[in-house]
Amino acid sequence: MLQKGAVARADLPRPNVSVAAAEAIFRDHYGLVGDIVELGSQQDRNFRIDVGGKRYVLKICHAEYRRIELEAQNAAMQHLAASASTLLVPRAIVASSGETILSIDISGQPCQVRLLDYLDGEPLTRRKFLPAITVAALGQVCGQLAKGLVGFDHSGLDRQIQWDLQQAMPVATALLTAVPDKRVKTRIAAALEESERHIAPLRTGLRSQAIHHDITDDNVVATPDADGNPIPRGVIDFGDLTHGWLAADLAVCCSALLHHSGGDAFVILPAVRAFHAEHPLNEAELKALWPLVVQRACVLVASGEYQLALEPDNEYAAGNIENERTIFEVATSLPIEVMQAAILEAAGMAAAARPVPAMQRLLPDIAPPSFRTVNLDTLSPLFESGNWVDEGIERKLLQEAAAETGAAITRYGEFRLSRTRHHAATAPETHALCIEAQVPAGSRLVAPFAGVVSGENGALRIDGDHVSLLIFGIETANVEGQMIGAGAAIGRVDASGQLRVQFCRERDLTPPPFVMPHQASAWSHLCPSPSVLFGSDFDAPGLESEALLEIRQAHFARPQKNYYQQPPQIERGYREHMYAMDGRTYLDMVNNVALLGHGHEQLSAAVGRQWSFLNTNSRFHYAGIVQFTRRLADLAPEELDTVFLVNSGSEANDLALRLAWAHSGARNIISLLEAYHGWTVASDAVSTSIADNPRALSTRPGWVHAVTSPNTYRGMHRGPDSAAGYIADVEAALAAIEAKGERIGGFIAESVYGNAGGIPLPRGYLKEVYRLVRERSGVTIADEVQVGYGRLGHYFWGFEEQGVVPDIVTIAKGMGNGHPLGAVITSRAIAESLEKEGYFFSSAGGSPVSCTVGMTVLDAMRDEKLQENARAVGDHLRSRLEALRTRIPIIGAVHGMGLYLGVEFVRDSETLEPATQETAAICNRLLDLGVIMQPTGDHLNVLKIKPPLCLSRQSSDFFADMLARVLEEGW
Repeated sequence: MLQKGAVARADLPRPNVSVAAAEAIFRDHYGLVGDIVELGSQQDRNFRIDVGGKRYVLKICHAEYRRIELEAQNAAMQHLAASASTLLVPRAIVASSGETILSIDISGQPCQVRLLDYLDGEPLTRRKFLPAITVAALGQVCGQLAKGLVGFDHSGLDRQIQWDLQQAMPVATALLTAVPDKRVKTRIAAALEESERHIAPLRTGLRSQAIHHDITDDNVVATPDADGNPIPRGVIDFGDLTHGWLAADLAVCCSALLHHSGGDAFVILPAVRAFHAEHPLNEAELKALWPLVVQRACVLVASGEYQLALEPDNEYAAGNIENERTIFEVATSLPIEVMQAAILEAAGMAAAARPVPAMQRLLPDIAPPSFRTVNLDTLSPLFESGNWVDEGIERKLLQEAAAETGAAITRYGEFRLSRTRHHAATAPETHALCIEAQVPAGSRLVAPFAGVVSGENGALRIDGDHVSLLIFGIETANVEGQMIGAGAAIGRVDASGQLRVQFCRERDLTPPPFVMPHQASAWSHLCPSPSVLFGSDFDAPGLESEALLEIRQAHFARPQKNYYQQPPQIERGYREHMYAMDGRTYLDMVNNVALLGHGHEQLSAAVGRQWSFLNTNSRFHYAGIVQFTRRLADLAPEELDTVFLVNSGSEANDLALRLAWAHSGARNIISLLEAYHGWTVASDAVSTSIADNPRALSTRPGWVHAVTSPNTYRGMHRGPDSAAGYIADVEAALAAIEAKGERIGGFIAESVYGNAGGIPLPRGYLKEVYRLVRERSGVTIADEVQVGYGRLGHYFWGFEEQGVVPDIVTIAKGMGNGHPLGAVITSRAIAESLEKEGYFFSSAGGSPVSCTVGMTVLDAMRDEKLQENARAVGDHLRSRLEALRTRIPIIGAVHGMGLYLGVEFVRDSETLEPATQETAAICNRLLDLGVIMQPTGDHLNVLKIKPPLCLSRQSSDFFADMLARVLEEGW
């Protein structure tokens, strides 16, 4: 048996109550009969009953829980319900006896019984991942409830429970006897002791009040917001209500978040900010918060093990124990001091930077100007052709720099691109808390300040009055524990000539040399810059991503949107990867502009060379324009032998429409609903995608006739053989035009339904539509801007899949690999029709540089076999996505071919209700995991998968793995 007091009730198993007994209580005491289901609980019995569209929960606890305690809970719920708070809380239901609390003997066990309203919603505990907005909302609920309980008092709050963090030390210590693993038991005891060391001096500053003490993922119910994020709206369990530390209330909330964190303790910070905004904490409470989280973790693990030893068949306790072990692991994964710094900063109370005192130089024989600074950040000119991921690149660059000047040095606080990782679901440890130097071997080292010397993990450590110094790469004869004075010789640089130095303000802490970007600020409080050791400023400038975003929003036109609300600052790319300023790598799965991939060496060299020779407009005669237009004509069907060069897909489609008008002599154009063709007046007129223009359907000019989109998945007619139904719509449009005494000018459509994620058109659709249009002297336009140019893998042109040849082909995007380049390919007869309306001119269209870009892209596509890669990798990726579809219901369909694919999300496989909110949240979650992805389609419920054609099989697998993770863990 445990000691009496706070832990006495830990000996209690759940009351032995069957479903039949619960049904009898419902019937006999509340007059209710309905469907009953048992819910889980640690030490109580909870049953849900559905009665005529209403739901209730029956709560049964041992009589050891005094009636006055339950009265306090009922009173607190009533108090909160009567307040102005928007929080939902249960209501106690009056029994037929007129009581809200019943004392009943159940199978010889005296029990206390209550019936409460059941709050509908989703508990958060089953979600492995919680987005930051949900975390913040949980912290806000905790803060609102704590604020609502200010001034609430009841004699039933004077109670002793094992969860009261004021009693965490004695409770956890007593419960440790049940922990079977001696190593774990030792770790828990050590964590308790360390956390108590931090709490003890803060106790006098910790305020007490009535607190819920159990705002966790299991005790709130959530509903989705407009973006599909689960937002807590109600609190369902007041069983741990007590009078305790205000900070403990938030600590319990934060600890519950840790098994949703993916191992990252910093996940709690949005909750801290939100709680603090609702109900501000003082400095002592903020400093005590993380030690209290650690103590909560200790109590949870010890209590869980104890409950299972007492009641091995308790499925609720057994199901929770792994989460509780995870909470403990995450709570003890970082030094308390680091989390204290992070929490204070999150609450807007970041401690002022403490300057490092003046001290002697570590290498007195090497003058500061002798050091050559080696830049290892994302913008470093030392990096090229992806060499930043080469093994040993940092050492190589340091040695090369030192060979020129005798000494080279890195920068403190730098986010090193050389520390990035491809295909990583978590941010790499790129932020340098240290400085590294390459100096002559044997260089003399002296103590910068007085302190005690010790050896630690191959380093020399000097603990001074204000700071500790770790030196790696030193040969020393100093004695462990020896006190040395400032300027005393401490050794020489070893044979490698490599030195790494690092400060730390905590004597008992050994910091890592590199940390993840989001942890950098907190760690920097503990590990200041060691630049002073070298006599000069060797600190990297801070990142300006947030400030730049503010400037962008202030001066860049709002209609020109950016991806994501909080976008990473991307400044470099190579092949299918993009790199942010903090050193994070992102897999680019959406950028069809970069057909070859980013940072293509051959293209960069060719463009630079041409710029140094000539760049002008296409009215001049030069070889490039001849070579490129002939190359494009050779790629097109034989009938299409004439090329116009422009700067974009919008211009290409605009010109194609002008050509159709000029050649046909008619103005009417048939286009498809849900399509996008560009932003110019003409190309926008035939664009009907409401995702791109919410007013598209109501603002089309009279010459545009939008027909039903031939969507074989969710359209009016479905399946690959549904062409007849859609062709009938085209025939009706043609008849309507003719009924007005007018003629058709042309028909424009993507050859593959790209705007919906690459859905193939119904078999035979274009062949019949082209016939109908041509027999009326209209012109057919194939918009290949997104889907053409080898992206489909199995075909170079999308129209090949339909077995047709259009009159006009428009291309852009990937043909310039990011350079503004577009083209219109048609017949000589159609091209010359335009001369009736005057000549055509595009200042930069077909310039020498643009032609060089275009030819180099085609050369690289051929030499690197990129169309073949699109087919092989695209087929593999599609098979991975299809396998996901068979086991994850939200995936309604996988569309497309090659490296133009779409994954369509639906809420219902029968109605095909679009999962728009979920798709947006999935894209945001993929960004967290290192994948850039965006939605497409009129319902914005399709993942638009159109990466660079150099995408590797390994990268495609990483994308499929991360998508599976999101769909399995939640978003």
